[in-house]
Amino acid sequence: MSATRRFRSIPVTFRVPAMVALLMVVISAAISERVLDRLSKTQESSLNGLAETYLDGLSSAVLPAVLRGDVWEVYDALDRSSSSYAALSPVETVVTGSDGRILAATDPNRMATFSRLQDSYLNRFGPGIVTIDEAALTGFSKRELVYQGQPIGAIHATFDVSHLFAERREILVTLLVTNSVLAVLFSLGGFVIVRQMIAPMRILENHMRSATHGAAEPISPNQIPEGDSEVAGLFRGYNTLVHAERERANFAMQLAEEEKLSSLGRLASGMAHEINNPLGGLFNALDTLKTHGETPGVRDTSISLIERGLAGIRDVVEAALATYRPERSHRPLSADDLDDVRLLLKPELRRKQQRLDWNIVWNELRELPIKGGPVRQAVLNLLLNASTVTPEGGALSLKADSSGSYLSIEIGDQGPGIPAEIAGILIDSDPGPAVRAGRGLGLWMVRRVVDDLGGSATIAVKKDGGAAVTLTIPFEGESIKANAA
Repeated sequence: MSATRRFRSIPVTFRVPAMVALLMVVISAAISERVLDRLSKTQESSLNGLAETYLDGLSSAVLPAVLRGDVWEVYDALDRSSSSYAALSPVETVVTGSDGRILAATDPNRMATFSRLQDSYLNRFGPGIVTIDEAALTGFSKRELVYQGQPIGAIHATFDVSHLFAERREILVTLLVTNSVLAVLFSLGGFVIVRQMIAPMRILENHMRSATHGAAEPISPNQIPEGDSEVAGLFRGYNTLVHAERERANFAMQLAEEEKLSSLGRLASGMAHEINNPLGGLFNALDTLKTHGETPGVRDTSISLIERGLAGIRDVVEAALATYRPERSHRPLSADDLDDVRLLLKPELRRKQQRLDWNIVWNELRELPIKGGPVRQAVLNLLLNASTVTPEGGALSLKADSSGSYLSIEIGDQGPGIPAEIAGILIDSDPGPAVRAGRGLGLWMVRRVVDDLGGSATIAVKKDGGAAVTLTIPFEGESIKANAA
């Protein structure tokens, strides 16, 4: 991970104060550099002024004595000047004649009279008024003695400038301490301010996180700031979104239930015919028993007819109950469930004079580790849709294969095909737009079943025309297989 990514991974509440502290350090360094530079120039200017004043006064005092070569008078002038310019802190002053030899010095023991100055001593004087040696904390200045345009000697002065550097250090320490305190205070202030600023975002983040694990909850009015601030507008906008999404979901559920009731109505109409036909035979058998019940042959035939009629009615009712009774939805899927679907679809096929091609490959298990109720509903819904789009006299198909580790069910029709915007309900990662538009609610019920069972759906175009919808549903576990073995 690069330094930039690591920095971005730091929470904003810590990142902003760190940036504020860093900015304060940069600003402090720039300000300190400018302050110290300005201070050093002011000190040098002041030192140059004092040095010129000292050399001017000393030149006037020693010039006559240098002309006469009066060494003692030069010594006396040097002695008087050292006490008069204490603020300049002169360390050593040497007066030389026109030949460069020493006439007098404040420290005659070190600088003997009539001796020559060493080259190293002469080379430390620069072109400026005062040359500062930072290592030795001393300043050097030189003044030529001129009389009537002729050089007659020179004054070499050495000053103590340690107090200047001490002042600079004191200013530097003051700046560092002040800027450090300000940086810490600004950082803490930035931390508090940013924490208060993002506190509403934390509330919004928590609500959005909770929405991923369940239904989205609106933000409480007590948590919405008063006034028309940006945060209040954001919270109100989020609440509006939550309420709108709830209304859409409720509307979609209502439409789905209506679609389910519509399908149930169609099945009920067909079931009525399936039940009425045996009932007519049952009443005829009863009338026969009442009239000719004493005849053994007639009695046996009538009773057999009654048994077959009641068995047919029982099969139709049980198939309907198994499909639409919720408490049966967790029962494992068996081949009988698909047979019940065929039985429920038979009236609709007879009404439209359609046929159903049936091909089921079932493994050695009697029941599959898949919830039977949802699969029955999904298959019945797809077959009803296929019957709706297939013209009269056409053919539907159902192929099921459970020989592997999953169940594959293919429902085919001879219709014009499924429009892309409706097909997306089954195959797109987000079926929301089509569902919210109120289209393909029957397919949405199938999609919910497939998603709940961890399966997937595909749509293909058949070679002979029409569409084929394939549901692939994995087994929930291998425990049933192991028990069957």
